[in-house]
Amino acid sequence: DIARRRGWPVDIHQLPPLLHNHPHRIAPEVEAHLGGLAAAYGKVVVAYADCGTYGALDEVCDRWGIARLQGLHCYDLFAGAERIEEWLADQPGTFFLTDFLVKSFDRTVWRELGLDRYPELRDDYFRHFTQVIWLAQDPAGELREEAERVAARLGLPLTVISTGDGALESALALLLAC
Repeated sequence: DIARRRGWPVDIHQLPPLLHNHPHRIAPEVEAHLGGLAAAYGKVVVAYADCGTYGALDEVCDRWGIARLQGLHCYDLFAGAERIEEWLADQPGTFFLTDFLVKSFDRTVWRELGLDRYPELRDDYFRHFTQVIWLAQDPAGELREEAERVAARLGLPLTVISTGDGALESALALLLAC
């Protein structure tokens, strides 16, 4: 949406979102795609934060001489790293949602953790969580209802922080200007 709105002449090559459940697979998957992309394009960038790779994604980007989005995770790109750090310092048991996670929660979290088959594990998995913060790019209508449903399913209170996508847009603009 941002690229279309800004008129950026980019092609987006998506990776499976479930890689975030297996962050050790992100860097190898990115690297597997870079060969063909680097040959086909004059410039390639990676629109991932570190996402739990603990620097492995940076090593891949360094080897290929390409840039990636800054930050530890996408939450930094929506709310800012300092705000995320403050929230986690105040309540380390915060479970964050983005619009994507709200939309895909059943598939990317509930089913992936096996909670559809073993709902009794919910309390074990989420025992140390104290709240859900939805970093809402679009806090309207159905998504709000779905975020409330997700929080209720987890048995946690929901706080909605309207972030929009301006910070992500700025980060992408910097990345594309590199």
